[in-house]
Amino acid sequence: MNQLENTLTSLEVAEMVGKDHSKVIRDIRNITSHLNEAKNGLVKIEDYFTEDTYQDNKGESRPCYRLTKKGCELFSTRMTGAKGTQFAVAYIERFNQMEQHIKQQPDISNLSPELQMFNQMFQAVASQEQKLVEVNDKVDNISNIVALNTANWRSETGNWVRQMAIKQGGGIAFKEINQEIYAEVERRGGFKFNVRLRNMQTRQIEKGYSKSAVKKLNKLDVIEADKKATQIYIQVVKEFAIKYQVDVA
Repeated sequence: MNQLENTLTSLEVAEMVGKDHSKVIRDIRNITSHLNEAKNGLVKIEDYFTEDTYQDNKGESRPCYRLTKKGCELFSTRMTGAKGTQFAVAYIERFNQMEQHIKQQPDISNLSPELQMFNQMFQAVASQEQKLVEVNDKVDNISNIVALNTANWRSETGNWVRQMAIKQGGGIAFKEINQEIYAEVERRGGFKFNVRLRNMQTRQIEKGYSKSAVKKLNKLDVIEADKKATQIYIQVVKEFAIKYQVDVA
């Protein structure tokens, strides 16, 4: 959580309970559906959950929820045993942090309008400086990506692709991102990796390489054998790393 607030997002809850965000969204929607069915004028759903959105790594808007402390308490009733206890401890600690943060903020209600205005200006400047720091960090990271050491391009690009996959959900994403990268390299280079890979395997069989060695050949070996393909591949991976905001610092 970047800022202490009086709610938790469903993304944070998903991380705390070790579940996919989509399943947390599903559970919250089921709970709100039950609340709507039992609504008697005394229950306000917004006291528990409010709908919101967030931007994913591709910059696309996705649905999420914000949970109040009461919402977390209600959500925790869906879990039993150790997981339920662990989640209860986690959200109680978070809300206690929020309350302590609020208590530490100076009370400016008794200040003159002029001083309150200056305080707002100061907070705005401080916020802007924080944003500039974040922008500078991103610029530094992009510089590190652009300055890829081509001598170790296979290990470095492989690490970046793994980081992209982690941000997108793991093993399945790793395969999908690789497929996207290879497709873009093929488009720019005007060649087909599968054809080149078969040709490389055939040549090595003719040269007497073992079947196990030939079987281990992959698209990266094809790329490495062609300087133009290597340059295109490195450029494409750099662009993907910047798009997925991979941290290489």
